[in-house]
Amino acid sequence: MSKRDEIITGAMKTFEEHGFRGIGVDAVLLPSGASTRTLYKHFGSRDGLVLAVVGQRHHAFMERLREDPESGVPGLFVALAVWLAEFGARGCMLLRAHGEYAGDSAEIAEAVRVQKTEFLGEISRRVELELGRPHEALSLQIWLLFEGATAAASVAGLDVVQVAGEAAAALLADARHK
Repeated sequence: MSKRDEIITGAMKTFEEHGFRGIGVDAVLLPSGASTRTLYKHFGSRDGLVLAVVGQRHHAFMERLREDPESGVPGLFVALAVWLAEFGARGCMLLRAHGEYAGDSAEIAEAVRVQKTEFLGEISRRVELELGRPHEALSLQIWLLFEGATAAASVAGLDVVQVAGEAAAALLADARHK
């Protein structure tokens, strides 16, 4: 693993546990053993590291979804349950980064917006696969269920993901009959 990847991996775990702004640079770099100078060499700034971390997290989740592209909408919620069991239910890291940086870093806010738009596109693709036609409103509803389940799991436990998946299935069934 390259030093850059080591820094991202260590920072991701640290940000996941402590938030993005609630921890100093030295603590962020501690898991990788990197120096501040190495951080700036690879990322240009702390914000550059945050961009790399949210980019890597998004890429990893989208790759996980692409492992089973035909699993439809139910596959989204199965993947979410597995992901949260593996990484912990602390809410969406991307939305937390957006919340912490939206007023201060247009670049981070825009990166998260683009990533969430890409994910909504994946939901739309799956909805169209299941219905045989696009359905923008339904895709948005399922996206809201997914994001809500991600957030709620941090408080109510992983069972909410299954409930959200069942709600999405009910919405899909209703849309099939219209």
